[in-house]
Amino acid sequence: MLDFHRFHVTHICILNFSGVALDYLEAGLSFPVGRIHRLMRKGNYAQRIGGGAPVYLAAVLEYLAAEILELAGNAARDNRKSRIVPRHLQLAIRNDDELNRLLGHVTIAQGGVLPNIHSSLLPKKDDKKESNGVTKRKVTATRVPPPNNNFSDDEGDNGHESD
Repeated sequence: MLDFHRFHVTHICILNFSGVALDYLEAGLSFPVGRIHRLMRKGNYAQRIGGGAPVYLAAVLEYLAAEILELAGNAARDNRKSRIVPRHLQLAIRNDDELNRLLGHVTIAQGGVLPNIHSSLLPKKDDKKESNGVTKRKVTATRVPPPNNNFSDDEGDNGHESD
């Protein structure tokens, strides 16, 4: 589940309509609380927006972004890349159960699909083992006859019939 206990809010910054700051923000967040508060007011989500709502929303968005970026960075490192591309985001989200459930209907452009091979398409496993633990496989070879050129030795060097 999501863990919001690592964020500590000491003050909340609320601007009144004249632009005067009523208090200071020291929540330790990187996401812009003032911008989120403005967008919540302009979005007509409710008639009134409380002072803690944009701080909490900024904390949630920052946590989700950090979680996705951490998993995508791990996917990039596993592929020996130093740059996160949409494929790494796709792998990070689809391999995590909670993020996959949250973003299940989201399409990531240039993300590709998860590698998946149906079990019926995989090669059968042999239980025959040699004494050294190496799997002994039966090798079958068939003799392929040479192609039939329809040329005989009496037709000449170039293989064409002579007139």
